[in-house]
Amino acid sequence: MTAIRNIVLVHGDFVAGSGWQAVHDELTRDGFRVHIVQIPTLSLEGDAAVTRRVLDGLDGPAVLSGHSYGGAVISEAGIHPRVASLVYIAAFAPDQGESAGALVTTPPFPAPVDGLLLLDRDRFAASFAADLPDQVAASLAGSQIPSGVEAFAGRVSDPAWRHRPSWYLVATADRMIPPQAQRRMAERAGATVVEVIASHAVHISQPAAVADLIRQAATTSRRHP
Repeated sequence: MTAIRNIVLVHGDFVAGSGWQAVHDELTRDGFRVHIVQIPTLSLEGDAAVTRRVLDGLDGPAVLSGHSYGGAVISEAGIHPRVASLVYIAAFAPDQGESAGALVTTPPFPAPVDGLLLLDRDRFAASFAADLPDQVAASLAGSQIPSGVEAFAGRVSDPAWRHRPSWYLVATADRMIPPQAQRRMAERAGATVVEVIASHAVHISQPAAVADLIRQAATTSRRHP
């Protein structure tokens, strides 16, 4: 049996990979090698390709984790042979032929401009980061990365959760992806589920809980490769 030491983290829409910093620190203290993928969030196909390139460079199996839209990315890229298991963090988990956009009936962002989406800056904290300090939420709102309409519309071809064991963290105070929608996706994927009282930005507000679930996936996958 090969011990899993690689963790690959995929960020979601509107924020950068730096949001994983505290989760990175939690996991590296335990000896994991953590790789944070910086995706352009312009198309699902492109984001999956960037993620596969990171997986190509690994020296062994990995746990692949995605937050928010990053869940669609790991669903598309996660059948890579290096991926042992998947961890969804308040994330989309589309089925075959589904897009992330199709899984949210009332998107919490204004109409796109030139094919790009941004959250309303004045509503960002309430929608995305209600449990973060005001200054942190304001910084995230002011440094948003535009997300492409094509990314949300990209359809998953062969969802990796049909081929890999999965874990799912439900953020019960999420105002971006409703908790009931998260539970439905987790159940459909047959995922091991934990629930945390947190906003959509749970990977920033509660990194220990997120890291704990990723550790669980790494440990369980080690026993059952």
